[in-house]
Amino acid sequence: MAEFLKFNKNELVNLAYSLKREVICAGKTGAYSNTTIVSCNTRRYHGLLAVTLDRFGGDHYMLLSSLDESLIVNGKQFNLGIHCYGDIYEPRGHKYVVDFNEDPAPTITYQVGEVTFRKRLILVPDKDQILISYELVKSPAPVTLLVKPFLAFRKVHDLTHQNDQANTAATPVPGGASFRMYPNFPDLYLQVSDAKAEWKYIPCWNNRITYSDEYRRGFDCTEDLFTPGIFSMKLSKSGSVVFSASLSEANPAGLKRQFAGYLAKLPPVTGYHDQLVRCADWLITKHNGVAMINAGLSWLKTGLLRETLIALPGMTLHGLQDPALFEEILDNLIAAEQERLAVRTTQVDAPLYLACTLQQYIDWGADPAKVWKKYGPTVKMVLDSYLPGRRKEVAMQPNGLLWAQMDGVALTWMNAYVDGRAVTERAGYQVEINSFWYNAICFALDMEKRYGNRRGSFVTRWTPVREQVRESFRATFWDDEAGRLADYVDGNGRNMDVRPNQIYAIWVKNSPLDEELFPLVLRAIDNELITSRGIRSLSPRDVRYKGVYEGSQIERDLAYHQGCCHPFLLEPYIDMSFKVKGQSFWKRAEWLVEGFWADLSKHGVGAFSEIYDGDPPHEPHGTISSALSTAALLSVYAMLEKYKEA
Repeated sequence: MAEFLKFNKNELVNLAYSLKREVICAGKTGAYSNTTIVSCNTRRYHGLLAVTLDRFGGDHYMLLSSLDESLIVNGKQFNLGIHCYGDIYEPRGHKYVVDFNEDPAPTITYQVGEVTFRKRLILVPDKDQILISYELVKSPAPVTLLVKPFLAFRKVHDLTHQNDQANTAATPVPGGASFRMYPNFPDLYLQVSDAKAEWKYIPCWNNRITYSDEYRRGFDCTEDLFTPGIFSMKLSKSGSVVFSASLSEANPAGLKRQFAGYLAKLPPVTGYHDQLVRCADWLITKHNGVAMINAGLSWLKTGLLRETLIALPGMTLHGLQDPALFEEILDNLIAAEQERLAVRTTQVDAPLYLACTLQQYIDWGADPAKVWKKYGPTVKMVLDSYLPGRRKEVAMQPNGLLWAQMDGVALTWMNAYVDGRAVTERAGYQVEINSFWYNAICFALDMEKRYGNRRGSFVTRWTPVREQVRESFRATFWDDEAGRLADYVDGNGRNMDVRPNQIYAIWVKNSPLDEELFPLVLRAIDNELITSRGIRSLSPRDVRYKGVYEGSQIERDLAYHQGCCHPFLLEPYIDMSFKVKGQSFWKRAEWLVEGFWADLSKHGVGAFSEIYDGDPPHEPHGTISSALSTAALLSVYAMLEKYKEA
């Protein structure tokens, strides 16, 4: 059992503590379940069953928001649910919670007098269905269990309110009822395994439910949820019942067997690597059979170009050890992103990163000849698209370097906006984009010479460009006085903000810098940016530095790339530190990731957060289960094992 995924009663009953801890599960269909460890929803994205609906453009829609469970013991009712109304929590079912355990499935244990009651959740991996097992672990007498559903039927980014258009009718089905609150939505089937259970139709709107996290961030934070009725069933000691919410009608008699079967298939978590692999698996969907990476649960999108290319090697190769899945996801991405790869994009670094992704695949053990035969045409297409006159947002200049600029648009990964204006526009020659540019050219030329047409027009045309880029790169970006690289260069000259982007100039397999400069670049990052939770996006010495990601949307957007730590940057940093400093760096590398294990009981329980505060104690923020963070830590774990063996 993974003890780092366990909590005790003193922690759980403290709402200031427990409401900051979230539990999340995800399925291959794109469905997810997300709430806090005491089942109180604090975000609009929280709910027991959110599904991907193609009929509405493939977005996530929240159907079942929550369930209120009550126990009737000796004629007295104890409500185990919890909701926030303004600043009042009612009912206050968290006071009965005595234990939460994430492994192998999220499990909450309640104590009501002499009654011990357990709730366990499983999101079915291959269909849009959540199963919840209720078990009366200990009781001196039979108990009546009441279950009241709260329905939302809305997009996860939105909120819903009581309205006359809602269809509040319930259609009887075996073991329960089905609902379709609005046209074009699918039916939601709510059923229980107990053949003697009673379904009572008691329609009611619960108004002004408040999501405290949305309130704290200055967003709309209240909504009205519809409760259609109550399931009532008798439980005796060691008795259990399974509740199902699904887009397809279930067989009530088979729900217990179904739950037990899925529970038995859940792999145990015996250590941190197991948990990383579990998170990686949850972040890979196969909706309609199309494998893609979800950038982050529970509100980021699936199939994003940059995030997929960066996360793909760590998740599929170092995590799941599945090269076939690597190619399947990459093939789907290339097919879906032809316009961004070859015509226009506001992520000018992303198409060039394809070369890095393929290089990691080859380093992992893929046949380079087969890789180039399959993906070479796409790499060459990407390079050609950066030539003058092809793209409006970026183009190669006479010196061979790429100049990226669109007024008011952030074209790099540092793309936060405040009131429609880019916080870090960085227009001009960006250090990381030109590093990826040079690496991609070198990679393509090397592969074409080895496995393509070494005397063809591609090699003839691009060889002089490669030499020109290398010569221009150092002259443009290197600053002898500072002893490091500029972050970007524009019409006013070199911008010497101390940011982490320069790490890519030495990390790419084909660096445009001489090796003797590598230690100097690392030293700049060591001195001002490195922390125990990733690499800061800006030096604390900068007057614009914001060390805490809190406050209004504007305050948080100002901090996102002006001080927040980004764990995904640890992958190139640790990789290069090993290459420059050797095995002596092992203890330092271990220290750099130990903090993430300690934080598994924070924010997203058992998940790896998107960002952390730049200031100690480096609290986690952002999406609670990040593909970039998960993939980077899997890659770093592989490095630690490699150098430990050495």
